[in-house]
Amino acid sequence: MRKSLWIALTAIFAALHAVLYTFSFGLWRNWAIYLEPIEGIILGPWAGFFAALLGGGVGRLIKPIPEWMFGIIAEPVGVLAVGFLTKGRSKPVIGLYAVMLVAYFMHPFGRWFPVWTILDVLLALILIYPIAKLSQNMLESNPKRLPVSLVFISFIGTVTDSLTRIFLLVPCGLYLFLGWPQEAVFDAFIVGAAWSYVEDVLVVLVSFLVGVPILFALRKIPRIKFPLT
Repeated sequence: MRKSLWIALTAIFAALHAVLYTFSFGLWRNWAIYLEPIEGIILGPWAGFFAALLGGGVGRLIKPIPEWMFGIIAEPVGVLAVGFLTKGRSKPVIGLYAVMLVAYFMHPFGRWFPVWTILDVLLALILIYPIAKLSQNMLESNPKRLPVSLVFISFIGTVTDSLTRIFLLVPCGLYLFLGWPQEAVFDAFIVGAAWSYVEDVLVVLVSFLVGVPILFALRKIPRIKFPLT
């Protein structure tokens, strides 16, 4: 039963991910980022990663954009981080941040771009360990902790998505693949960073208003333990 449930929910979330991406508009990323926290919490790191990868890939086949490679990688990584935190595992997430941030600051752009553009990333890094401890077994522990855990996990998840995009753009050199001159990268980075702060707030707000009722409902389902993987 658990395997069939795993497959069914993965397919459902992949479809939701694709739909939210396809019908989104405005801001820097897309509506699929609002689903990422719930994907990671319910499916766990591995099924959540696969659902976001599949959904993001299908969505971009339906609605292709030149920068398709950013989201198709960053969204699964954001879900992966949420899944690990829900299981109380901070080391893999800290490892991800360490690799991407070291690569970013070693690049000339990382020393050129203003630090304020990644303040949310640095805050998320500080929060990873305590939030992993707070959120372990969040669907089975004291219900008063659930809203707080969800808010902070949602913040770290969306910032991980953002950091992955930065990592792909700068250290991995996708700006060269896209043919962007240095000045264009700087301008895009500044504008994108400003919008990402807005999206951080929106993701946290949506998670609190929509995600909390969903997770409280899941707590009432007998004999099913979340996350699934």
